Amino acid sequence: MAKKAKGNRIQVIMECTEHKNSGMPGTSRYITTKNRKNTAERLELKKYNPVLKKVTVHKEIK
Repeated sequence: MAKKAKGNRIQVIMECTEHKNSGMPGTSRYITTKNRKNTAERLELKKYNPVLKKVTVHKEIK
């Protein structure tokens, strides 16, 4: 069960864009938090993808 949100901080799931487009099986996902008051738009961060063995752009999903 998900915890109830305290204030403006929410949990978001980041998914690799290059891995999704490559057609390889599996996914690279990270869970992080963001302040929805300061960052209303979707996040884009560079994170390490262990399957592709390089740093790629991860975008927020849902």
